[in-house]
Amino acid sequence: MPPRLGRFFETAAGALTTMTIDKTQADREKRAVALTSVLAAVALTVAKLVVGLSTNSIGILSEAAHSGLDLIAAGVTLWAVTAASKPADREHAYGHGKIENLSALFETVLLLATCAWISWEAVERLFFREAAVVANAWSFGVVLLSIAVDYSRSRALMAAAKKHRSQALEADALHFSTDIWSSAVVLLGLFGVLASRKFAAPWLVKADAAAALGVAAIVVGVCWKLGSKAVDDLLDTASPDLQEKVRRAAAEPGVTDVRQVRVRRSGPSVFVDVTVGVDRDCGIERAHAIADGVEAAVQAAVPEADVLVHAEPSSDASDPITVARALASRRGLAAHSIRICDDRDGRTIELHLEVRPGSLLSEAHDLASAFESDLRRALPGIKDVVSHLEPGGGCPCPVTHDPAGESRVQKALLSFQGLEKTAFHAHEVTVRTSAGQMSLSLHCSLDGATSIREAHSLTVRLEKHLRAAVPQLGRVIIHSEPSGSQTP
Repeated sequence: MPPRLGRFFETAAGALTTMTIDKTQADREKRAVALTSVLAAVALTVAKLVVGLSTNSIGILSEAAHSGLDLIAAGVTLWAVTAASKPADREHAYGHGKIENLSALFETVLLLATCAWISWEAVERLFFREAAVVANAWSFGVVLLSIAVDYSRSRALMAAAKKHRSQALEADALHFSTDIWSSAVVLLGLFGVLASRKFAAPWLVKADAAAALGVAAIVVGVCWKLGSKAVDDLLDTASPDLQEKVRRAAAEPGVTDVRQVRVRRSGPSVFVDVTVGVDRDCGIERAHAIADGVEAAVQAAVPEADVLVHAEPSSDASDPITVARALASRRGLAAHSIRICDDRDGRTIELHLEVRPGSLLSEAHDLASAFESDLRRALPGIKDVVSHLEPGGGCPCPVTHDPAGESRVQKALLSFQGLEKTAFHAHEVTVRTSAGQMSLSLHCSLDGATSIREAHSLTVRLEKHLRAAVPQLGRVIIHSEPSGSQTP
């Protein structure tokens, strides 16, 4: 195996190993934080339930129910992050990330059920029946403990959710963060009960039930946020901002236009499909390099993205030469020496078409005719297409060095220099003979400020002079270059 290829595989293997280790570590961290949340939810649920029953506080009991659902949600989250970490398989080509989205939606339904029960019980106590509420140190203590634990868990869960882009952990974090606000509302309700006794204001006893309605209102707001996000991800609803971000990143050098951008989320992962246009005469290797550049740019803009790039030929038909080359390539032909002739009768395109060397004339003609039809459809208004068929490629042929021929060419070069006004220097003159025909190659150095049109015109004049001086010349190759350049 070549050393460079070996180093490439070593680098790729190292990167793959690092990615595997990072993913394993991330899965371990997500499971650890989810398990800690389950234990915290168990402790809070038991404490709130015991104190709520002993004090007959609907506010604390509603908090106990809320924490109970948090316990279920935390358990679902633990299961979800474990199941979602499984790698893609034959039945789940995009992985198992949607499990996290499903768990978030399930937690939303649980929260809404809790809101319905809390609201019903609170309305009953506000308007239809009396309930004695005990506001003591235990009731205050469990609420303050709940706020402290919820604050700690919500921060830990949200940090892990952002780090690992986990919607399940984010949903769990929002559960615990809503507990903070709902516990604060319950705390206000308990203060209302104490105030009703101290200031002889019986109506303040209802503050506990009113606080429970406040809890329900907060939870409904969170449910809407969680549910909307989960449903959007399950239905592959893409964020317009994210799509625009991908579109801007995909506009890499070599891309003529970004035609389609599709984005879908699956748990912590983002799958991006991008279709870009490239020049019609762009080769396969160049098109692949452009696609690689687009993929890297999109991944830099959206680090968690799994990117698939499809490159298509540009539909721009403004350049007839580019269109002709691209259409010839589709037919397995190579077009060169393309000339466009415009006169009063219309436009004519003349060109050379290289066909497979072993082709029969009838086969080559059929291909050329099909190509000419393609060209007329792609470029309306063409009067005529004239193609010269020739075998493509080349094969080594025996040649012999011809010193006598070189001497004749050198004399012809000297005579041309005496006639030509443009200064140039001819060097590396080589004449070879093959099958009775002479071939010539030489380098022609010119001022670097000379335009390519002027340089080409000089080499055309030089070739005509050489052929007139040495009629035996067949193939002539003149390489023009700026003075002082190094020949590789």
